[in-house]
Amino acid sequence: MLIDLKKLHSHRLRSFHLPPAKRLSSPNQALTFINKRGFVYFWPIKGIDLPSLWTAVAGERPVADKHDDPGHITWGWKDGALDKKVWYYGKILRGKATLISLDVAPYFYALSENYGSPEEDYLIAYQEGRLTQASKQVYETLLEHGALNTLDLRKLSKLSNAKDSVFNKALEQLQKDFKILPVGVAPAGAWKYSHIYEIVTRHYPNLPEQARVIKESQACAKLVGLYFDMVGAAQLRDVNKLFDWGNEETKKVVGRLLESGKLSVTQHPKYDGEWIALAGL
Repeated sequence: MLIDLKKLHSHRLRSFHLPPAKRLSSPNQALTFINKRGFVYFWPIKGIDLPSLWTAVAGERPVADKHDDPGHITWGWKDGALDKKVWYYGKILRGKATLISLDVAPYFYALSENYGSPEEDYLIAYQEGRLTQASKQVYETLLEHGALNTLDLRKLSKLSNAKDSVFNKALEQLQKDFKILPVGVAPAGAWKYSHIYEIVTRHYPNLPEQARVIKESQACAKLVGLYFDMVGAAQLRDVNKLFDWGNEETKKVVGRLLESGKLSVTQHPKYDGEWIALAGL
């Protein structure tokens, strides 16, 4: 059985919010867009099919270099919402800027290496070699001092003399594991623009309890289900590329969704290999 490319194309036009749909033009529309999908990228990411806020606003074109491009209105929406708690924002999927609905955030958190004690979980991760020394210093600094802009955070973490890549990697690692997140913007630094970071459980104190009742298998199934609701069809490697769970775990999750009837094994008319698609496509 082959994928119906006409149906798939129509499905993706709706999911990615492309014409004939009108482009998003307000923060409220952006919130509705994110809530309906569960999670999206802020920018489109090369090599990964996933809706993005940029594409829904600016159309299917590369992110513009010019700062005055109309599509960059998304930047203001994102920054303006950092302290509003209308969605979850951070460098999550593949360490790239991800916007997650508050209903779906607990499913992501349930898959993180956080087990209910923010003051201890990071130490266990560090002792087991899953957290770098720089990440440990950044996290401990936020624990001690509260929310800090990037410049002050780097200084107080004693990473001022470290390479930029070391500090930035620490910020990314801590965001991917739902330990810290940006909660605002400060007029600091040469560009008078600096993210303010905070401990996740301080900004979203109910998140651990919301995630506690979600089993790992449920969380994986939820996220993969939402992914296919958006893209319609993909190969197993695409799923694994996005979530980075490992091939065997990804197979198990997709297998359960195949058994449930949500997905079906199929073939693509133009590409070789086994494909998986929403039932009906």
